[in-house]
Amino acid sequence: MSAVLKNIGIIGAGQMGCGIAHVSAAAGYKVHIYDLSQDRIESGLATINGNFARQVTNGKMTDEERSAALARITGSADVNDLAPSDLLIEAATEDESVKRRIYAQVCPVLKPEAILATNTSSLSITRLAAATDRPERFMGIHFMNPVPVMKLVELVRGIATEEATFSAAREFVASLEKTVTVAEDFPAFIVNRILLPMINEAIYTLYEGVGTVDAIDTAMKLGANHPMGPLQLADFIGLDTCLSIMQVLHDGLADSKYRPCPLLVKYVEAGWLGRKSGRGFYDYRGETPVPTR
Repeated sequence: MSAVLKNIGIIGAGQMGCGIAHVSAAAGYKVHIYDLSQDRIESGLATINGNFARQVTNGKMTDEERSAALARITGSADVNDLAPSDLLIEAATEDESVKRRIYAQVCPVLKPEAILATNTSSLSITRLAAATDRPERFMGIHFMNPVPVMKLVELVRGIATEEATFSAAREFVASLEKTVTVAEDFPAFIVNRILLPMINEAIYTLYEGVGTVDAIDTAMKLGANHPMGPLQLADFIGLDTCLSIMQVLHDGLADSKYRPCPLLVKYVEAGWLGRKSGRGFYDYRGETPVPTR
């Protein structure tokens, strides 16, 4: 556990927020999750409990460790409960206006020395920091999905981030037994700057009729040794998230190579967002996923 940080606050009881809560509690931190509704918090806590149970079954932790970790996690829909946070990690939706509204709400509650971090996968850390009362104590701590499994965390400083903030964040990530990679504050950082254009290109390959969903995913799994095909991965990430990251790259770098594929736009407009909505490049409503094209 970090010497400086004891209480971790998390904004958002979705997939990422719950994953960060899971690994933080397992590492010995007290964790408080904030979301807009108690229902979402209950659902998130149930997910965390299920994930811990799976780790017990797989021999990754004992039942005693699971109970102790769960006891360190609380949740509520009252923003004032985030006041004790030494480090507050925002894991809300990938929408800058939403994040800005959250910061306006939480900054007055936080103690002056608290660090505020964002789990954004693509947005400017400098710009988000400027929307807070503590740009020097703000930075990007970008976890990969699913958080309990993935070993990498991207650390991204804004132009105003102080060295002490960066050091505390690095120490925190190391205490979770994750590997740090440091990225500069450019659109989509390292992983998504490389990964999302590849996914977008796979969608163009489908759009232009070069191959079917199955052909493209099989080609990349067996031809490039990827554990998951790019279209299957897009469904896992969420097609709305894929689109928003491509838009950030296209807007931020002004290069036509980052233009989101029209087929990706069409799927998002249809509400076919991947696994979470039941349909994307695959249809998940039956026993086994079936390609939708």
